[in-house]
Amino acid sequence: MTISRRDALTGALAGSAVALGPGSAVAAPLAGSATAPEWKRGFDNQRIADLGDGRFLNPLIAGDRPDPAILKDGADYYMTFSTFDSYPGLTIWHSRDLINWQPREAALRRNIGSVWAVSLEKHAGRYFLYIPVKAQPNSIFVIHADTIDGPWSDPIDLKLHDHIDPCHAVGEDGSRWLFLSGGDRIRLAEDGLSTAGPVEHVYDPWRYPDDWDVEGFSPEGPKIHRHGDWFYMLTAVGGTAGPPTGHMVIAARSRSIHGPWEQHPANPLVRTTSLDERWWSRGHASLVEAPDKSWWAVYHGYENGLWTLGRQTLLDPVQWTEDGWFRMMGGDLSQPLPKPRGGQALPHGMALSDDFSTLRLGAKWNFFRPAPDEASRARVEDGALLLQGRGTAPVDSSPLLLTAGDPSYMFECDIEIAPGGTAGLLLFYDDKLYCGLGFDEARFVTHQYGLERGRPANPHGRRMRMRVVNRHHIVSYHLSGDGGRSWSRFDRGMEVSGYHHNVRGGFLMLRPGLYAAGPGEARFRDFRFRAL
Repeated sequence: MTISRRDALTGALAGSAVALGPGSAVAAPLAGSATAPEWKRGFDNQRIADLGDGRFLNPLIAGDRPDPAILKDGADYYMTFSTFDSYPGLTIWHSRDLINWQPREAALRRNIGSVWAVSLEKHAGRYFLYIPVKAQPNSIFVIHADTIDGPWSDPIDLKLHDHIDPCHAVGEDGSRWLFLSGGDRIRLAEDGLSTAGPVEHVYDPWRYPDDWDVEGFSPEGPKIHRHGDWFYMLTAVGGTAGPPTGHMVIAARSRSIHGPWEQHPANPLVRTTSLDERWWSRGHASLVEAPDKSWWAVYHGYENGLWTLGRQTLLDPVQWTEDGWFRMMGGDLSQPLPKPRGGQALPHGMALSDDFSTLRLGAKWNFFRPAPDEASRARVEDGALLLQGRGTAPVDSSPLLLTAGDPSYMFECDIEIAPGGTAGLLLFYDDKLYCGLGFDEARFVTHQYGLERGRPANPHGRRMRMRVVNRHHIVSYHLSGDGGRSWSRFDRGMEVSGYHHNVRGGFLMLRPGLYAAGPGEARFRDFRFRAL
């Protein structure tokens, strides 16, 4: 990074943290802070990082995009994220400038468990994804493909039951390794599809002071990068959620992939130190080189007061120092930063509105914890999504969900049910914590706190248009029996700021979606989404 870029960063970082105000497109400042500019808006009015003036404003990708695994492949950049119980999973995102990203295809189609922090790599012309899963038992799988869009192979179980967060690395001698949580590693066979030795402990992570507020030591998310004469290992410690000051980035280096590892003298390199900061619990960092040869760190964090959005992807400029170390330059990431130069800017993100001319399972819609035959429930026909009912309520219906990255938004849809069926719209964290509104041909059903509650009469029969408004955690429902020409407000509302990991666990986010239960197919038409 050049001195001129550092000077530009110093000027951009004037001011301190801010938090978002309810329903506002502009970030509202906390006491004593500078006002951040308005985000630019993209598809469906969703906020995007690129400000269009040579700067960007985090988040890089809004909404629940945790544990980013990034790969530079020539002029292309690919990235994927933990997708947990959502399938198809591990959607590959593509960029050419490191700022604007588009989703492509999902790499993982078969449910093998809850997918945690993966490693995305390219070696000898082949792409690899090393995938830790929480299942019975826990393990780490590998899939591979000859092109980034697949087809990807069936998952191969490496039978590593006591570790998470693998990172593929190649040594100076050409040996292949998986570095694992806890400072461990295991050798891989030459083809990368099996292990070739025992797990060994190779690194004792740096330890923070005892009086810091953290969730736990939890050394995880190792990322190995070779730069110059050194191998660098970035690790997360302090716990992923819990206290906002817990999660942090530390680093070590070694001349050899075999160690010994020397701790960075400035650890931790990234840590939230005040509840007033915009970004909490920052960690799981990777290094990446931009098109202009500058260096950056990609990691995740929670937005101040918005745990419901999950861990969002952040981008932090990196400066290499004369002694062969590096430091993060983005401060608390509350202010715009200069973009890296070069590369083609693709349109960022995607529309969440859907006319159902096609069904984008994986890139847009995901089933929650699907059965092996779940995809057969959904098809499109004449501009409608036909979803076969399953179960009796959202708890056992495997709803279809989206990832929305704005603090306030609305979504609506025309819904028609089969005789005896039930369908509706949801805000869904998991099968034990959700809210929403559904209906059968005689009555509504209100979903609150993951339970089915009131059953008022339904005057509209088997077809109506429904709308959900989530305005900074205040939720309202609206109904139309004439296709959206006139609306009435449903006499139930919710406040959902507690629908998040620190209440329920699971590391998920509150997601908009739809469900169908009972006999027959529900027909969904003209799904519209708009950030507010």
